[in-house]
Amino acid sequence: MTLVPIFPVAPPPLIPINGAEGQGFAVRRIFCVGRNYAAHAAEMGNEVDREAPFYFTKSAYALCLSGSEIPYPAGTRDCHYEMELVVALGSSAREIGEDDALSVVFGYACGIDLTRRDLQAAAKDKRRPWDIGKDFDNAALIAPITRSDAFGQPGDQAIRLMHDGVEVQSAKLSDMVWSVPEIISHLSRFYALDAGDLIYTGTPAGVGPVAAGSRLEGQVDGLTPITVTIAGELS
Repeated sequence: MTLVPIFPVAPPPLIPINGAEGQGFAVRRIFCVGRNYAAHAAEMGNEVDREAPFYFTKSAYALCLSGSEIPYPAGTRDCHYEMELVVALGSSAREIGEDDALSVVFGYACGIDLTRRDLQAAAKDKRRPWDIGKDFDNAALIAPITRSDAFGQPGDQAIRLMHDGVEVQSAKLSDMVWSVPEIISHLSRFYALDAGDLIYTGTPAGVGPVAAGSRLEGQVDGLTPITVTIAGELS
């Protein structure tokens, strides 16, 4: 029996691709790596788990493109920015080894993970899932994707974020606790990764709150910068 939808469903979000005018990267799933910079873990009062990376997820419909003006997120009075390198997968990976992991990468992009920190903290205190603090409208910001062959491999490239013109985050991609190949290999043990999957690889130290009117500008050397403006009032 063939089923048809009873109401229209939004198509998957598309991300612009540098050098591919008129084409977009269709997003399937979003994985995010937690505590992947030791200094950030420390500023949040946590220790890095060096046994294995850990993850949380966001809906593909939480995605928001660079250059947007977005409302201050609902239900929070403490929304934080987190600048990240995003890995975009272009082919399938299941139990792939670290030596081969970069072969499934389509490209890379600058991203910002917005977090409703007060809601996340309340969930942690009650030993509940973080979903309400991490997965919400416009919570996964992203710039156009640069193909992997144009960017090269993640290494000593600088990653930084400016908040209202002041640098608040600065590190190197090599500061990540778990490298991109290690993340892809480990994640592929638990999920059948495929084209369209995004991985937000974690944030350096220096996270902090945004306010109505905040302008965020993030950069990773070799990638298209990301910008976003927060509009509206606190809920």
